[in-house]
Amino acid sequence: MATFDISGDQFRYEGKPLRILSGAIHYFRVVPDYWKDRLLKLKACGFNTVETYVPWNVHEPRKGEFRFEGMADLESFARLAGELGLHVIVRPSPYICAEWEFGGLPAWLLEDANVRLRSCDPAYLRHVDDYYDELLPRLKPLLCTSGGPIVAMQVENEYGSYGSDKAYLEYLREAMVRRGMDVLLFTSDGPEDHMLQGGTIDGVLATVNFGSDPAGAFRKLREYRPEGPLMCMEFWNGWFDHWMEEHQTRPAGEVADALDELLKEGASVNFYMFHGGTNFGFLNGANHIKRYEPTVNSYDYDTLLGESGEPTAKFFAVREVLERHFELPPLVLPEPIARRSYGPVKLKRRALLLEQLEALSAPISRANPEPMERLGQAYGYILYSARVTGPTSGMSLTIQEVRDRALVFADGRYVGVVERWNPAALPLEVPAEGVRLDILVENMGRVNYGPLLRDPKGITEGVRLDNQFIHGWTIYPLPMESLEGLEFTSAAEGETGADSAGHSEISAASGPAFYQGVFEAEEAADTFLRLDGWTKGNVFLNGFHLGRYWNAGPTRTLYVPAPLLKKGINELIVFELHGTQDPVVLSTDTPDLG
Repeated sequence: MATFDISGDQFRYEGKPLRILSGAIHYFRVVPDYWKDRLLKLKACGFNTVETYVPWNVHEPRKGEFRFEGMADLESFARLAGELGLHVIVRPSPYICAEWEFGGLPAWLLEDANVRLRSCDPAYLRHVDDYYDELLPRLKPLLCTSGGPIVAMQVENEYGSYGSDKAYLEYLREAMVRRGMDVLLFTSDGPEDHMLQGGTIDGVLATVNFGSDPAGAFRKLREYRPEGPLMCMEFWNGWFDHWMEEHQTRPAGEVADALDELLKEGASVNFYMFHGGTNFGFLNGANHIKRYEPTVNSYDYDTLLGESGEPTAKFFAVREVLERHFELPPLVLPEPIARRSYGPVKLKRRALLLEQLEALSAPISRANPEPMERLGQAYGYILYSARVTGPTSGMSLTIQEVRDRALVFADGRYVGVVERWNPAALPLEVPAEGVRLDILVENMGRVNYGPLLRDPKGITEGVRLDNQFIHGWTIYPLPMESLEGLEFTSAAEGETGADSAGHSEISAASGPAFYQGVFEAEEAADTFLRLDGWTKGNVFLNGFHLGRYWNAGPTRTLYVPAPLLKKGINELIVFELHGTQDPVVLSTDTPDLG
């Protein structure tokens, strides 16, 4: 057993003063084989603590079904950190933000439109209690009070940026205490009056999050907490990227100067991030301030370790600052992880989506289009099909509340694209014999921050021809959790190409399709996949969903950690929405973040 507590303005571990020098590494964004490499690099940089969020949607993807293995093995991650001599800070708030899908909340919470998120709504709290009943007993043996490495835990995350329900915060604190979480508890908020007023509670350490002006941030905190240790729980040393925007960077010297100022304040710090990792699969989040902005696959974050784990200029600049304030051992880094280019991979076989619906989905009949969540679906795509009678002329098709991007087909012919951020109506002529209307909608990531957190996916209202709603729909949920039922045939070449605006014209013979190919790896090494000549879709390697690609940028490559490769033959499947003239993917040893 060990003690971690507060004495005056200091943290104490086993009765001795301790400055927390922490960095964030999210176990769920890094393949487990690389956890040790990343943790050793964190320690080599001069840190004594690792911090991680805990995403509810990873651990309870379906109500009552819990997952704590593989990349979700929080216990093994924390235990490994302790074995390497690191303290651990855990942030198991029901909500985490983190640019993660729905801020870590599970999509099934949206099945009930009446549930009030992040509040004292009894229905919401019942779900939180069920989750904590499973999660927190797993953490109890890992607390420092039980001889483990966890020294502190978060009650809620930046709640003052969202709400002011103090009873809710008190409930979460008591829920943790009742389940034996007897370590230091804290909140974290921005250094602004309304945030600190709404997000802090008595008897719980208040910390602040910022990327610059440490003195100003801590002055504001002291207005609310005159005593206690100063800590920046999120020192933003980089930033994340949205699709259709530029790659975000921050100079290493600017970060070093801000850190130096912070340490001169006598404060503790947690770097957000130390190593960002990757938003594998469909689990990237999105912002919605003025418009919907989905986050890219890479969570490189322009931080101390790149997406594939290599030390950056910031790593060495930060260590230099830490050496000025603390006595550090000599810098010793693990052996570099090998990278390799496996060259071009030709995808010679194809399966057209509209011909494979029955293999991928069990159709559901509804009078109206229904959002994913009401059909028990969390992620991926959903296809709505209806028969439209004719003739009609001079009318426009409107998708009322599409979330987030829809491709429209009439009798298999591409009509156009409707995007949440560009919800244009499409002209649609219906002949006398009528037409089959297919609308394929992509969930590009639920909003993870702010007042628009409730973000159901698919078609949330209806589909109209002018002012008349269309009824009688067959709905195909397409979560793409397994592609084993697909039947591939030889792919034709040169079918289609993208226009200057990046929207491809899809021929009736093509449409959204899966492309399959194989390549051989004599030895497994990290690599990056380039999809030049493709438009938008997803990549699956040996059944593992690497994530999304889009020629809108900024990201131009997908990171492939070596443990996902097999020595020998590897299968690559690309789901492409807009067709391609040349179904080739290039494996390279160089990332391109834009």
